[in-house]
Amino acid sequence: MYNQEKRTITTERLILRPFELSDAGRVCELCNNYNIYKSTLTLPYPYPIECALSWIQTHEDNFNNNKSYEFAITDKSTNELYGAIGLSNKQTHRHGELGYWIGEENWGKGYATEATKAIIEFAFSEKNYHKVYARYFASNPGSGRVMQKSGMVQEGVLLQHIYKENKFDDLIHYGILNTGV
Repeated sequence: MYNQEKRTITTERLILRPFELSDAGRVCELCNNYNIYKSTLTLPYPYPIECALSWIQTHEDNFNNNKSYEFAITDKSTNELYGAIGLSNKQTHRHGELGYWIGEENWGKGYATEATKAIIEFAFSEKNYHKVYARYFASNPGSGRVMQKSGMVQEGVLLQHIYKENKFDDLIHYGILNTGV
C-alpha cells in the first residue's frame, strides 16, 4: 500500500521508503560485495561511501520530477536496510525499467520478489504506467526468478549484450503490461 505523504510502500514484511543520507554507510557496506557487483550493470567495485552519498542525493529531485523512483527495501519490524529497488519513468511511452539489488546476506528470502510486486503495483496504480520491464544477466538466474514470480514474462534475449569481467553475457528482457488500463 502506497502512502503518498510519506512516499512509502508497505507490504507484508517490508517498508519501501526513500533513502536518507544516514543510509549511505549501510549501502556502502552491502554494495562492497563482488557478488552484487558482478550481477549489476552500473555499480562500481569497490563501492566508496561517496558513491552512496551522491546516489542518494539524486533521489528527491528525480522523484519530484517524475524521472525515477528509488526506494530503500527495509524490514517492516526492525527497519533493517536489505537493499534497493528503483523504477525509471519514460512518460512519453508510459513505461519504466525496474531494477533492484539485495544484500547477499538476505538472498533467497523473497524480499526482492515482494518489493518487485509492490513496485509494479505502484507503477500501475499510482503512476499510470502501461508497462514495467526489467533485464538481468543470464549469469544471474536468481534475478530472473524474481521477475517470473512477480508476474513478468520473458520478451527476449539480447545475445552477448554486456561485456563485464572480461566476458560477454546475454541480457534477458522481461516485461509486464498493465491489463487494468
